[in-house]
Amino acid sequence: MLSSRAMANVIEEAKSGRASCRTCRQAIGKGELRFGEEAANQFGDAPSMRWHHLPCAADKLPNELRAALDSYSGVIANRAELDQRMTDALAKGRAKPAGFPYADKAPTGRARCQQCQQPIDKDSLRVAFERELEQGAMVQSAAGYLHPTCVAAHIAAKGVDKAEFIAGVRANSRLAPADLDAALTPLST
Repeated sequence: MLSSRAMANVIEEAKSGRASCRTCRQAIGKGELRFGEEAANQFGDAPSMRWHHLPCAADKLPNELRAALDSYSGVIANRAELDQRMTDALAKGRAKPAGFPYADKAPTGRARCQQCQQPIDKDSLRVAFERELEQGAMVQSAAGYLHPTCVAAHIAAKGVDKAEFIAGVRANSRLAPADLDAALTPLST
């Protein structure tokens, strides 16, 4: 059973050169500052750390990195650059979402809307929800995507509370405020 305590993220110097960045997959050099994202460990109660280069974390986990930077007491030589990367990641919708449901911009044009079955164009807004996929005897969770205009019909058909869904999208999304509002506008009607 996983622990229910809050996860902690840290910034620290790499103790060795063995860890790889979970974002770019490159080695994190010994003594280099790194961002540690604490994650649940599927093999036991003790949490594990997912390490990232600071610039990589700024691009993919800007809110988490900003919180860790605010509590870090050491000197960070490229802090202004990191702040700019975090701002850009949020503005461009590149940041990793915090959980389901969330809104983002489609990185490709390969996804299909789970409601209308039409393609979701590259760089267009979409809303992701958690769905279960059966693979043989196993069931696993995966993202399903919807056009913003299809969300209301989808959640009504599934019996999902609209206010709860909207709150979840707002809490988990990493979009600029204007883009987030645009993704949620069809739900407000």
